[in-house]
Amino acid sequence: MTAKKKQALGKGLSALLKDPSTNVSSAKDERAPEVVGHIAEVDIDSIEVNPFQPRTHFDKGALEDLSNSIKELGIVQPITVRKVGFNEYQLISGERRFRASKMAGLTSIPAYVRIADDQSMLEMALVENIQRQDLDAIEIALSYKRLIEECDLTQEQMSDRVGKKRSTVTNYLRLLKLQPLIQAGIRDRMLSMGHARALVNVEDENEQLKIYRDIIANDLSVRQVEDRVRQLKEPTRASNTSEVETPDEILELKSQLAGYFNAKVDVKRNAKGKGSLVIKFDSDRDLERIIELINR
Repeated sequence: MTAKKKQALGKGLSALLKDPSTNVSSAKDERAPEVVGHIAEVDIDSIEVNPFQPRTHFDKGALEDLSNSIKELGIVQPITVRKVGFNEYQLISGERRFRASKMAGLTSIPAYVRIADDQSMLEMALVENIQRQDLDAIEIALSYKRLIEECDLTQEQMSDRVGKKRSTVTNYLRLLKLQPLIQAGIRDRMLSMGHARALVNVEDENEQLKIYRDIIANDLSVRQVEDRVRQLKEPTRASNTSEVETPDEILELKSQLAGYFNAKVDVKRNAKGKGSLVIKFDSDRDLERIIELINR
């Protein structure tokens, strides 16, 4: 049911893009606002991968897992393509999703369509889209992510654009680290932002999914989920006798660093004040982003 709903996105725009008489090739075209910042169903065979994509290796097992997820749930996060000609596109981001979709046998894929000279229009369209009242939390998170990555904005600049606190922006972006099934549940409004924020703190993916299913089956409150997550973490703390309770000021610093780097941060400290600071990353590109922030 969810997959069918996702595949229905952008039907009107798809028809517009496939009609030669309404072909949009520039941000100056009259119908450009109908294309920029919106989702269309694009034929997979009309998309070519970016020849300048630095990543060349994709784990086969991970692709198969993603392919199976797409068969069950559809595409949770659309890819982004650049229009290079009539019914011709070049992939900008989302190559794993693109490859997994082909593996799953999809003939079309939901995509954000970009035009070569549409940068300022894209930013305006995204900001306007975020201001809508009917967006779910994942749609908001995806819009924030696109503003940062495609419009080359820092989190501070983006928070200014959308009129939100940086901590609010960070909380939304963290939702994109959740499992696709949970993201789909958020989009279908089967759980709240409060539930999702609690689940993000669970590192074990299987445990994360187990709690999610319990939320749906037993209608757990946000407080109940927070208690479950706290109980999961407490045995780990108790078993580590070489560590002591982390002072509030260190916890606050950890929270600030996690927000600044938009990444999970671990701080370990012993009774003598010695310890370690670990910043986790999801990919080579994510590591490069974090290093750029450190070097500023």
